Amino acid sequence: MRVASTSSSCRRPASLNAKWCCARSSRPCACGSSAVTATAWQAVIDSPFGRLAIRIREDRVAGIDWVGADTPLEPPVDPVAREAVAQLRAWCADPAFRFDLPLAPAATPFQARVRVALCAIPPGEMRSYGDLARALGSSARAVGGACRRNPVPLVVPCHRVVARHGLGGFGGAVEGEPLALKQRLLDHERAAGVPTR
Repeated sequence: MRVASTSSSCRRPASLNAKWCCARSSRPCACGSSAVTATAWQAVIDSPFGRLAIRIREDRVAGIDWVGADTPLEPPVDPVAREAVAQLRAWCADPAFRFDLPLAPAATPFQARVRVALCAIPPGEMRSYGDLARALGSSARAVGGACRRNPVPLVVPCHRVVARHGLGGFGGAVEGEPLALKQRLLDHERAAGVPTR
């Protein structure tokens, strides 16, 4: 198990800016954006979309964080982490793959409802923030906020939610490398022959 330390530099993919990666995670970093003192990772793996760190809490997946290429790889030891790694690799190989992992509870009842709505979007399809807002009886801004706070991207596919005219945001960012990553995730599904709307 690896514990993040505030003494090291902000751990993020070289291609992603510190503000975005730190905002996506509760991990502390040298840029001082987090109030949390330490987070344990039960696995750190490479993927076609960057290095991913997996957090497990009480036998449930609590988080998936993008971390820098300088973060050492760590094979999963925990059984839930092993299953999470296996399913992430299965999704990378076949974007039509459906995750079936035990997830830590959502922070709020509304975030739980958004999580259910996100997981109902079939691989290769997209919905707008407005579509989800109407289905949930909420606002597009509230849906976007819940997507931004999604601690388990890929497993809960917030990348499949887009703006009415464009990609919208990803992990709290509205421009730059995070949106390029969101586009790559959507392209991954399209390239595999999964239809996109």
